[in-house]
Amino acid sequence: MNGPKEELISSLAFYKVERSVEWFEQKQQHSVHVIQLFGAKICTPSHTFALSHVHDVSYRPFSNGNGLFYLHTNQGLFTFEVKTDPTHFMTAYRKLRGDFFPL
Repeated sequence: MNGPKEELISSLAFYKVERSVEWFEQKQQHSVHVIQLFGAKICTPSHTFALSHVHDVSYRPFSNGNGLFYLHTNQGLFTFEVKTDPTHFMTAYRKLRGDFFPL
C-alpha cells in the first residue's frame, strides 16, 4: 500500500553513454534513465536517497542546450547528463525541503 509519502512528485530524464572498444572499433550505447522525486526520497536506477541525506541539487547548462544535473548527498556528488531544463524538479525538491526561496 502506498502512503502519501510514496506519491511521485517529479521526475527527470537523464542520459548515459557507455563506450566500448571491439575489434578496433569504438562503439557508443546511449540509454535513457529517470530520477524520481518522492515525498521522502529521491531514487535513481542505482541509488535511493532519503531527502534528509540530500544536501542540495544544482544544474550547469551548456551552450548546446544540454547540461549537468548535480545531486549533492551525504554519499558524495552524483552527476547526470540531462537534455531538458530541470527547474521543475529542483523547485519541487526545494519546496519539499521547506526552502522559502525556490529557484
